[in-house]
Amino acid sequence: MTTNLVISSRCSLFLILFFLLVSASLTATSAQWVWPKPRTLSWPIPLATILSPNFTISSPYHQHLSPAVNRYRLQILTEHHLPLVPPPVNLSNSSPPLQALTITVKDLAAPLQHSVDESYALAIPAASSTANLTAETVWGAMRGLETFSQLVWGSKSLLVPVGVDVWDSPLFEHRGIVLDTSRNYYPVDDILRTIKAMSANKLNVFHWHITDSHSFPLMLPSEPALADKGSYGNDMLYSPADVATIVRFGLEHGVRVLPEIDSPAHTGSWAEAYPDIVTCANMFWWPAESQWADRLASEPGTGQLNPLNPNTYQVLKNVIGDAVALFPEPFFHAGGDEIIPGCWKADPAIQSFLSKNGTLSQLLEKFVNSTFPYIVSLNRTVVYWEDILLDANVKVDPSFLPPEHTILQTWNNGPNNTKLIVSSGYRAIVSSSEFYYLDCGHGGFLGNDSQYDPPPTSGDSGNGGSWCGPFKTWQTIYNYDIAYGLTPEETKLVLGGEVALWSEQADPTVLDVRIWPRASAMAETLWSGNRDESGNKRYAEAMDRLNEWRHRMVNKGIRAEPLQPLWCIKNPGMCNTVHPFA
Repeated sequence: MTTNLVISSRCSLFLILFFLLVSASLTATSAQWVWPKPRTLSWPIPLATILSPNFTISSPYHQHLSPAVNRYRLQILTEHHLPLVPPPVNLSNSSPPLQALTITVKDLAAPLQHSVDESYALAIPAASSTANLTAETVWGAMRGLETFSQLVWGSKSLLVPVGVDVWDSPLFEHRGIVLDTSRNYYPVDDILRTIKAMSANKLNVFHWHITDSHSFPLMLPSEPALADKGSYGNDMLYSPADVATIVRFGLEHGVRVLPEIDSPAHTGSWAEAYPDIVTCANMFWWPAESQWADRLASEPGTGQLNPLNPNTYQVLKNVIGDAVALFPEPFFHAGGDEIIPGCWKADPAIQSFLSKNGTLSQLLEKFVNSTFPYIVSLNRTVVYWEDILLDANVKVDPSFLPPEHTILQTWNNGPNNTKLIVSSGYRAIVSSSEFYYLDCGHGGFLGNDSQYDPPPTSGDSGNGGSWCGPFKTWQTIYNYDIAYGLTPEETKLVLGGEVALWSEQADPTVLDVRIWPRASAMAETLWSGNRDESGNKRYAEAMDRLNEWRHRMVNKGIRAEPLQPLWCIKNPGMCNTVHPFA
């Protein structure tokens, strides 16, 4: 009897100790629900304190940081986030309520541009009523404010962990989203909401693919006819005032707005105002009975600027000059992708040029040599899509693209093309369609695509995929290593990455669900990586945190798509392929 009691007591003690260990483990990670995961976060004792209802944030005045401070204070006091799985945290008996957060910034003058320091350190002491946030720049301070805001939770009384120390800095300096506003139009409010969500995910570049063959929605003072005639209508335009609003909103959220005016291809919409400078405009994209190689465009919507027409460059000079004036961003994206030989060959002047032993690549070199130096003269670094150097048929000699003024954005062939770019000495932005294209997997948009009409006995109902299908899951995005196969020196030339939402089959009704939380997956991998301290991929652990982060984004008004049934979230680990405690 006594022996049984002793054994029973020992078992109970063991179970209690085991529970406490597991609980402590869960608690220690609960302070790390911050997304993206910080580089280092220490919380040795799982204690929390009350956040004072009179909580204040003090910081030096700055035209962009000060609005951010006011915004975050209001958010912190009113959000009242309730985690889906409440953290087993003890309320400290010795810690006073947290009354204030003090921000110290070493360099208030550093502009928001590539390579700006975004590091910060956050300390929430257990024995003080004041937390401290220090950063090299205001942009790092904004990242730290976001982290602090995510650590606060509670219903009526707000709680914040104490004894927390964070040091944080991004692995990659360029972390962005491409949004195409030409195929379908997005109102300014949708763009602002996207930038706000980007800031919450510590993404810092809104790559705005403003124009394309389908529409020209940007109003430019020097070339008003382009938008007047090339947009979808007067209610689908971006005025200079709209651009100023978006740029200012971006600055107040630590997000650069990088404009892209794609040329010489993807310019059919320019023909509405200037038909003389655009070849093959408004022609059917793939003539009947022709081979794919003889197409006029890679999708419906034809038109390419004519490099042989002097008027082309006068219009371009005005467009580029106005765009640079509207966007203070030091990078300018000039496109340069998908030049289709058939479109240029449809023009009589180009036919004559080719008949005299001229080449299509020489045409592109003439175009680049007439535009690239002008962009550089405006104190801009030129970003091109990879095609301008890597296309199999139409490309320029590298001598036309000095690496000190050129960045190449890769979208084909995964890590292979990244390797080709950086091994040639160019800086790279990675947007590999195999991993980072968010529009893929929703079928094609052609009206009479025969792949959907197989014989009923064939057993093949069509794969329903787009050209870049299948759908890119958050796991596909999270597990992509953008520097795979590169040497340490080559890796230094990879600036970062961008997920892309092209809008053939997207518009404001699906904007949030197409982007979030999949863009959040990239955000973490580019900020702190996708591996744990042992070097193993952490996607299983990441799912629990991403579920929680998605829940929080939805409560912020971002209609991010769900990743799992709610049951999985409320039963952590039970929906894994391997139980974490097995």
